[in-house]
Amino acid sequence: MKRKSKQPERGFRFLHINEREAKPRKRGLTEIRGPYYSIVGRRYLADLFETMGAYVDSLKFAGGSFTLMPEKAVREIIGLCHKHDVLVSTGGFIERVLVQGGDAVRRYVAECKKLGFDIIEISAGFVSIPTDDWLRLIELVCKSGLKTKPEVGIQFGAGGATAAEELRAEGTRDPNWAVAQAKRFLEAGADIIMIESEGITENVDPWRTDVPAKFIDELGMEKLMFEAADPDVFAWYIKNYGADVNLFVDHSQIVQLECLRAGIWGTKSLWGRVVTYKE
Repeated sequence: MKRKSKQPERGFRFLHINEREAKPRKRGLTEIRGPYYSIVGRRYLADLFETMGAYVDSLKFAGGSFTLMPEKAVREIIGLCHKHDVLVSTGGFIERVLVQGGDAVRRYVAECKKLGFDIIEISAGFVSIPTDDWLRLIELVCKSGLKTKPEVGIQFGAGGATAAEELRAEGTRDPNWAVAQAKRFLEAGADIIMIESEGITENVDPWRTDVPAKFIDELGMEKLMFEAADPDVFAWYIKNYGADVNLFVDHSQIVQLECLRAGIWGTKSLWGRVVTYKE
């Protein structure tokens, strides 16, 4: 059985906050974005984990940035994450590997395992792939001993900072189809489903707030993580679904997000209103 991480002793213990479960958690998970929009190296992460590491459950590389770095740097980042009980995800780079064929995919999974990654995210924002092929990818990753995190959404062409006009021209998928697909992924062994924000809370006006509700109603919150790399978005999720909703944010937003989860700070609509009840 994996041990529970000991929560570090914080200051100001006399002040009440919404206390967090110790890691590994099953609720209120926070995944942070690693290197992509800005450099996130070992020294930066050492500071981040020293101050806020208790609140970070996983780190996700983005855009395949790990393929550009020296192998030593990637190993050091992964090792530092593990030292602080933080899992490491590849991000959705496998869709770039898919176009190079099955052998490349198998070698990619093996290399991720060798480097120490914990999670392979399986996404298809830019490519069209049959659901049965997704299931075979999940099986491949599970057999390798790594966790799988399929990314599901309603917007084709999501990712890569695609312009809103281009995404509108692509149109969106039926949310019922996306939910059904996510169910099959969980049945096949996926650990959790990442819900892509584009078409739901990103590059869309008004927000499709019915879509997260549908996913939660059908699958439950513990099996879902919502992309929310914008303060207005993660504030909305906490306001509507509570402090224990699983969220993916940028590394720069971990303090702001945790202040909301803890109920110690927030905008006018959330000030003093985020509470938890623990027996």
